[in-house]
Amino acid sequence: MDNKQCTKKPKLEDITLKEGEAEILVSNRNVFYNPVQEFNRDLSVAVLMIYAKTRNKEVSKNGLMKQDGITILEALSATGLRSIRYAKEVQGIKQIVANDISAKAVESIKRNIEHNGIEHLIKPSHEDATLLMYQSRRERFDVVDLDPYGCPTIFLDGAVQCVSDGGLLIVTATDMAVLAGNCPETCYLKYGAISLKSKACHEIALRILLQNIASHAARYGRYIIPVLSVSADFYIRVFVKVFSSQIKCKENTINIGMVYQCTGCESLNTQPLCVRKPSGIYKITPSPCVDQLCKVCKHKQLAGGPIWLGALHDQEFVSTLLCHLNIMTLKTMKRIQGVLNVIHEELDIPLYYTLDRLMSVVKCHTPSMVMFRSALLNAGYNVSYSHANKTSIKTDAPNEVIWDIVRTWAKDRPIKRDKLPNDSSALNILNTPITTNISFDIHPLANPASRQKRLTRFQHNPTVNWGPGTRAKTIIDLETGGKDSKKIRNQNKNAKKERQHMADNSEDVKTVLNVESA
Repeated sequence: MDNKQCTKKPKLEDITLKEGEAEILVSNRNVFYNPVQEFNRDLSVAVLMIYAKTRNKEVSKNGLMKQDGITILEALSATGLRSIRYAKEVQGIKQIVANDISAKAVESIKRNIEHNGIEHLIKPSHEDATLLMYQSRRERFDVVDLDPYGCPTIFLDGAVQCVSDGGLLIVTATDMAVLAGNCPETCYLKYGAISLKSKACHEIALRILLQNIASHAARYGRYIIPVLSVSADFYIRVFVKVFSSQIKCKENTINIGMVYQCTGCESLNTQPLCVRKPSGIYKITPSPCVDQLCKVCKHKQLAGGPIWLGALHDQEFVSTLLCHLNIMTLKTMKRIQGVLNVIHEELDIPLYYTLDRLMSVVKCHTPSMVMFRSALLNAGYNVSYSHANKTSIKTDAPNEVIWDIVRTWAKDRPIKRDKLPNDSSALNILNTPITTNISFDIHPLANPASRQKRLTRFQHNPTVNWGPGTRAKTIIDLETGGKDSKKIRNQNKNAKKERQHMADNSEDVKTVLNVESA
């Protein structure tokens, strides 16, 4: 009995975590740390390395101010890990403000700053994030990093005002169920847009977030240029430059628009709010751009949006980033290299289809990705992957051509048409004549360079602690020895109750039998 009393579980105070060149001390259970987001932080470090270098050169060249480095605000800092990594791994930083509204989190930030010996670079701040950003509208930051739990929109009004002209705004959203179409009414309340349940939901999520940022910025005569937009794991993260220009703000009307999706074949169409004539005059586009019934399968259409229809990435910046990866030391480097290569190959076209879903609509087995891509290329169109989905088809081919490829493939494959309902989208598609000359001969460009090099292009299978975690609570990788005790206690709690209930019933039955036998 004495031995049992002497045995103590390891406390979180004893856990030291190392990531990149930073080392943090986890001091209490109210500070949030998620080890799965190391890819997020590694990618942010890589982007800031390039941005800080180019930003300081631009400032020095234009003579706007003394070249003494960039300033960064991490508005929701938690343990301070991200800020500490920026300070220790990114060259050309003048000061970082690591802010959190939690007093315990700020204590942890101060402790970790001292532990890493970078008091001269990081200033801890205990303030409401929105208030701090509003107070910083005069002396703006070159970089504002927002990585909240869930939806970031409550912070965007202050963020677009306190980032400097040409500065970088970095935003994460983890409420993917809302953005991916599970709760369209909630998505409208939070983001001002209706989301659709689509195979392209992860890109739709990126474009909903970007239009929301653009709308906030436009209120103050500012516009955005996306540098990099990434869908990874359970979150999305966008890097956008913010500039001031009332005239450029008007371009939001051609960069933002609606998306329409068929309820049968799930064909997608997009339409900008306005078009710009060669004279520079903006004209409202006739709405909607689709008929009430889909041209492909004669089913009804759903309307979603508004979403961002402009470019998701600055390919010049992505190319520069790829060229400098070999001088960086990051734990998730292989994945970063793979994802950026796929992004660099991406067509600047809104949304995508997935090969497996296209074929499942007509109940036919799926061709290889190379064959389907070859058919598009042989027909004279461009095609690429989306980094958001490993079976994605992003193409400039019209929907009619895409479905002609499906029809051609299905024509000589056994499909039990007699089992298809008369009004099914599959039967309507298959009965439509083929008008495009389709060839499945392998095209030399059908196999992209990122695939040939066998790069780690798409996310790994979920591992321990995969997911956004819980609000304001420390999460430690189970492999390091720490664990979320409440999470462990709640695992299979219903099954445990069921087993206990069965055991109680068993005891009751035994009692009754004993009484009857007596």
